[in-house]
Amino acid sequence: MAAERCSCHDPLVITVLIVDDHASFRFTARKLLEAEGFDVVGEAADGRSALEAAGRLEPDVILLDIYLPDIDGFDVALRLKATNHSAVILTSSRDGSDFGSLVRKSGARGFVPKAELSGASLTALLE
Repeated sequence: MAAERCSCHDPLVITVLIVDDHASFRFTARKLLEAEGFDVVGEAADGRSALEAAGRLEPDVILLDIYLPDIDGFDVALRLKATNHSAVILTSSRDGSDFGSLVRKSGARGFVPKAELSGASLTALLE
């Protein structure tokens, strides 16, 4: 179930869709990213709603948890790559080295550990 805001936004502001099955992480990530100038245009709690929200909202960036209850984040990223122009950035509470080449193979721009999430870490992967 995706929560959303107005899709009319400043083209110079990076829009973000946050996908995570934990509401507390979505809340924290939203507050952090909005405080750093990003426009969080939606949230999704699972892979299916992420795919739907990505198509409807067309965010610049999709912050995508790897461990979702229905479809894992790697599969969601692959599906998004085939149908969507958004930059996908994977995240997890686990270390990125745990995933080997799966991040690259998924078509994601990169990986940011949840504990290291910041506007700067997202921006670095978008350059």
